[in-house]
Amino acid sequence: MKVRTDLSNASWFKSSYSQHGGECVEVAHTADAVGVRDSKDPTGSALVFAPSEWQAFLRAVSTES
Repeated sequence: MKVRTDLSNASWFKSSYSQHGGECVEVAHTADAVGVRDSKDPTGSALVFAPSEWQAFLRAVSTES
């Protein structure tokens, strides 16, 4: 089942590691979702995750560092 989440009014941010405007992703948090999009195409599509999925992703990548 495909669920649509409205991210049109979300506040998007880039990682602090992209200080020089490089190519990166942007992330937006809403009450029930986390959106991820390509910073070079802000009007394009976004991946949408449940907050629990996003937290699992962050835990996984932080253990890889």
